[in-house]
Amino acid sequence: MLPIPTVADLAAKGETPEVLFWVGCAGSYDDRYKRVTKAFVKIMQATETKFAVLGTEESCTGDPARRAGNEFLFQMQAMANIQVLNGYGIKKIVTACPHCFNTLKNEYPELGGNYDVIHHSTFLQQLINDGKIKLEGGGEFKGKKITYHDSCYLGRANNIYEAPRAVLEALDADLVEMKRCKTTGLCCGAGGAQMFKDAEKGKKEINIERAEEALATGAKTIAVACPFCMTMMTDGVKNKEKEAEVKVKDLAELIAEAKGL
Repeated sequence: MLPIPTVADLAAKGETPEVLFWVGCAGSYDDRYKRVTKAFVKIMQATETKFAVLGTEESCTGDPARRAGNEFLFQMQAMANIQVLNGYGIKKIVTACPHCFNTLKNEYPELGGNYDVIHHSTFLQQLINDGKIKLEGGGEFKGKKITYHDSCYLGRANNIYEAPRAVLEALDADLVEMKRCKTTGLCCGAGGAQMFKDAEKGKKEINIERAEEALATGAKTIAVACPFCMTMMTDGVKNKEKEAEVKVKDLAELIAEAKGL
């Protein structure tokens, strides 16, 4: 178990964290994405970042509810979270989920929740730029082919394209782009609450199409920065029976591995 302080623990001592790590539903409950949560926590601990989590006081941001059309449920979930965050005087939030990031950053202000919200790709880039993460020679990923899949809520919704790529460049990896990338990137097929419903009729699942594009680059690692993309791309690689040689990994996992954390 990693010793992680909760905001309540710090509040009891009259302290507030520099950064609140918003874990999110996937980071808390999805077995695959829990590994990303652990990797990111190890990085923050190694860089002596003063952070805390809400623990059991954290609840879903309401993103899936709003995307699925249940505005009432979204506002209920959002208001409950805002009450907790404002009660603790939280100023800065970092999260590894672009959906949480987008909702907290762009949709909570109208309900009274104003915070400095950072996605973990930008946070990792800052740690690298500040010299807090040093990757001498890039570690085990030096010269290895890696392709990066743009998350819709990170890229097109919030114009964050360079931070994830800067993190991969710090690994000294050979970054190979897919034909559809950055502003013309293709969705993994999970956004807009599509993750939670059955596919509609069509010739091919979107995640299969996207996985084919990723595999066509010849990269042995597909880098992602979103729990939904992680699931969809992993399923796509499995569909092509390539899971033995091609791995789907989050940016935090790649950095943690390169650092031997």
